Amino acid sequence: MSQRGVAQKYHNDKNMGIKRGMVTRNYVLEWDFDKCTGCQICPTACPKGALTHVPAVLEDGRMVRRAAVDVDEKKCVNCGICVVMCPTHAIKMTVNGKPEIPVQVYEAFPELIARTVFKKEAFDFSKKDFVIHNCSANVISYDEKRETMRVDFANCIHCRQCEIASEGAFRVYQPWTGSVELHRERCVEGCLACADICPTRALHIQDSDLKLADYYCIKCGACMNICPIKPEYSEEEFEFESQGVTVKRSLERLTNPEELAIKVERWRVNHTPVSSAVWIEVLRKLGDEKAAMVEVDRKRALRRADLLAALKPILLAPEKIGRPPKNK
Repeated sequence: MSQRGVAQKYHNDKNMGIKRGMVTRNYVLEWDFDKCTGCQICPTACPKGALTHVPAVLEDGRMVRRAAVDVDEKKCVNCGICVVMCPTHAIKMTVNGKPEIPVQVYEAFPELIARTVFKKEAFDFSKKDFVIHNCSANVISYDEKRETMRVDFANCIHCRQCEIASEGAFRVYQPWTGSVELHRERCVEGCLACADICPTRALHIQDSDLKLADYYCIKCGACMNICPIKPEYSEEEFEFESQGVTVKRSLERLTNPEELAIKVERWRVNHTPVSSAVWIEVLRKLGDEKAAMVEVDRKRALRRADLLAALKPILLAPEKIGRPPKNK
């Protein structure tokens, strides 16, 4: 029997993937478990419910096995939304051997706008090794031939470590605006698991205690998911209009924020312009309630003069930021 169009899943300790061969298009979707933090963004964003969270394993308050995800290859439709939304670039997708994200090709999903810019004239090159060492994603290197610093933009997670280490010679623009709060008095005694999973070292151990450097946080939420004090949610329905049609969906709303030792909120995401039901649904699921209406009803809100003053801090239009530089 022909296997054309049937997804073939592979899985090991390092990665997981799906291969699906069609008549003219061969899809490969792969997860790198060394980069995956089990943040639950991709399971939340997946429109088909194909992804599920695999919790971390803790012993004595420390992580002994990373959190991850699992995929039901029968549900996956190779849309590529998980690739776009992954904050650590743990997911890659190719079509016929070349990088491609179908949901963007068909203009149903935007690009998230994030940039890391290097100003050579402002950099003290005696600090190049310090900057390279501080990069949490190991994507910065020194180009000896051109006497400049290089960034692997395709894998940069925009943690801002280089910005601080270089004293501003690097400038980083993150896609998500939001907040992170650490309430140390609520932590389980001896637990430091959130520092183990944090991809940017925003949560770190200093003098045997847990510290938060919130400027480095990329709002992935991996810390909330590994914390023994688990967030609790209630399911709520919401409605939105897409191309003149009213659509009903459900989302999970956090119900115990006052109990959490670590709490991450996503208020705003910078992205290229797009209008589609699937994008609005993802925003509703991932964005916090206080800013959901600003993101979903951006155009309508901008037309209301009485809202401009109150919403000014989170109404930064994506076109003013510009598109991220392409890797050459």
